[in-house]
Amino acid sequence: MRKIIIFIFCILSLSANALEKETTFDEVSFNKAQSEGKIVIVSSWVKYCTSCASQMKVLNKAIKDFDNIEYFTFDVTKKEISKLFNVQYQTTLLIFKDKKEVYRSIGETTKDLIYKAIQSSI
Repeated sequence: MRKIIIFIFCILSLSANALEKETTFDEVSFNKAQSEGKIVIVSSWVKYCTSCASQMKVLNKAIKDFDNIEYFTFDVTKKEISKLFNVQYQTTLLIFKDKKEVYRSIGETTKDLIYKAIQSSI
């Protein structure tokens, strides 16, 4: 019985993470942020991906800790956005500066490494 309760708890936890995720990317806002000279961060996710939720948590904190950053997310199953950025996997992190991609990683969820990548882009 205890195993069943733990299993149900885990499923509900994964569902809660999935509900927090939404696609915030749109090309007009992305281009505007770049034109304004902001550091633009884009991350991909997929429903029920716990590493995506971990990465998004770090990035949501980062936008409060760094100035002049714009952060967008998208569901990797949205083919038109995935194709635009040549992204094939969830938990892909992209950083743009001066309208150029300056950083790309897949699966990175470590706060120190993500912050270091952002800092090096400023």
